[in-house]
Amino acid sequence: MVNGKWSHDLLFTIYHLPRRLILETQRQYEVVFIVDPTADDDEVTRLTDNLKQIVTDQGGTITKSESMGKRKLAYEILHKTEGSFVLLEVEGSGKEIAELERRMRVNDRIIRYITVRVDEDRQRAEKFKAKRVRKAAKRPGGGGQPEQRRSGVVPEFVPDEADEDAA
Repeated sequence: MVNGKWSHDLLFTIYHLPRRLILETQRQYEVVFIVDPTADDDEVTRLTDNLKQIVTDQGGTITKSESMGKRKLAYEILHKTEGSFVLLEVEGSGKEIAELERRMRVNDRIIRYITVRVDEDRQRAEKFKAKRVRKAAKRPGGGGQPEQRRSGVVPEFVPDEADEDAA
């Protein structure tokens, strides 16, 4: 911003970045979709396999696939009160997710879906976990893992070589 106005060069740079450069970073996503309850387990499996194939054809990878079974919905969707829930964890750029969402949108058997990018949340959680471990190590008498102290499990005592020589 120059004198309260956007610089033409800056705007040109932002709007004319090649889209493929923006989408080349690998990210992690969780996709949950709800399948119509009238579909049997074989149809849910077939549908899940088709969606996995779409992701792999686009260059992404499936890191986790979990069928959570039939569950009651929190509210009625399309006059249905239950549905089969499926979770996919996808690693890739945004183009796989765009194609996956497009296919889910036109599929009549999928009554609802949601996609969440989780890579930043997981990085933040790892950072806080490492910070907690560092703080626990600095605390007097707290050299161990915080999980060990809370659970009451005492690690096995291993004598040092100096202690063995003194005995």
